[in-house]
Amino acid sequence: MRRTAMVMGGSLGGLNAALFLRDAGFDVDVFERSRSPLEGQGAGIVLNPATVRYLVDRGVGDVCGMSVATGVLRYLDRGGQVVAEHTEPYRFSSYDTLYRALLGSFGRERYHLGQDVTGFVQDAGRVTLRLASGEQARGDMLVCADGIRSAARRQLTGVEPRYAGYVAWRGTALPGDLTPATNAVLRDAITYCVLPNSHALIYAIPGPAGQDGADRRLNWLWYRNVAEGPGLDRVMTDRGGARRTISLPPGHAPDDRLADLRSSADQLLPPQIAELIGATPEPFIQAVFDAGVKRMAFDRVCLIGDAAFACRPHAAAGSAKAAEDAFQLGEALRDAAVDVPAALAAWEPGQLELGRSVLARTRAAGDQSQVDCTWQVGQPLPFGLHRVGDSSMSGGERDPPPAGSGRSQSRNARRG
Repeated sequence: MRRTAMVMGGSLGGLNAALFLRDAGFDVDVFERSRSPLEGQGAGIVLNPATVRYLVDRGVGDVCGMSVATGVLRYLDRGGQVVAEHTEPYRFSSYDTLYRALLGSFGRERYHLGQDVTGFVQDAGRVTLRLASGEQARGDMLVCADGIRSAARRQLTGVEPRYAGYVAWRGTALPGDLTPATNAVLRDAITYCVLPNSHALIYAIPGPAGQDGADRRLNWLWYRNVAEGPGLDRVMTDRGGARRTISLPPGHAPDDRLADLRSSADQLLPPQIAELIGATPEPFIQAVFDAGVKRMAFDRVCLIGDAAFACRPHAAAGSAKAAEDAFQLGEALRDAAVDVPAALAAWEPGQLELGRSVLARTRAAGDQSQVDCTWQVGQPLPFGLHRVGDSSMSGGERDPPPAGSGRSQSRNARRG
């Protein structure tokens, strides 16, 4: 009899878990609370070899076709002058691109939309899910990949995400909506601007047609400190007056908030970045939170990705960490004779160590830029999963190196 697994959450981490477990011999069902596919849920993603491991290893995804390559890290001052450049090869994709590829690989037959999990219980040898519809589902194990606001984490550990003290304004714009001079500065690099208690970054991502399509976009983030309390309440209140917790999606920011954003960008940011923000039709907000747990395995139930360790985005490792958790889970359970609780217990220490490491590095990087103001112009980026630098992927390679094998190729090339 084939083993059965249930996955709570159908985003990138949940889909990776479903795919790796299916390859390990499980019949897998994914339960996603959204009633519609999760397209449009995010913007840019810095690729790490772990992020695309399933697609590359199974030959179902062409990394070059689902990403945009850059070889330069460029720093601008507030006047828009290039003040430092480094050789740092990265590949950038988008949430939508990766989601479509992973969902296409898994298929929709056992990907259940509109199925909100309200709780779960374990008994001897099985896990039972309770669904908001009143139905139940049973399986040999449950993978909880329900994100930063994880109800499973709350049920199993009581841990809630902690606000980091700042938010990220985000958005994308078409290069064709920008002046040639701005495109010349932004299109071929990952571009940074360091400000007191703030920083902004820009990189290109593929549009729906792929990396060579005319709909390639420039993705930007601007991190700004907002104190918890009335100020954060105002920032996170949408057009309808509802106070959002984690994010204010595209199209939901009130007009006065957008006017403040664009006015502040004109005053504080390099003119190229201010122009990009002004050309963005629907900027959105993500409040920065983090969380960490002491356990990830609970008999036949486990936490992966942001449901276990929700890390600040500065290491660009969130999607990679979820995919690595899922890959290692599949490896631990590949032997059909293995006992599920024993396999999860053996899997847990390595993933706890990884989660703690990424969480510590992202907290340090966030404090450096947003609190201590010790981020130096020209400083290499803290991108990486197992270590800083392992997200580097050269612009010409067709396939990424094995996860964890990347090496930083940064070097100071010029100071203006």
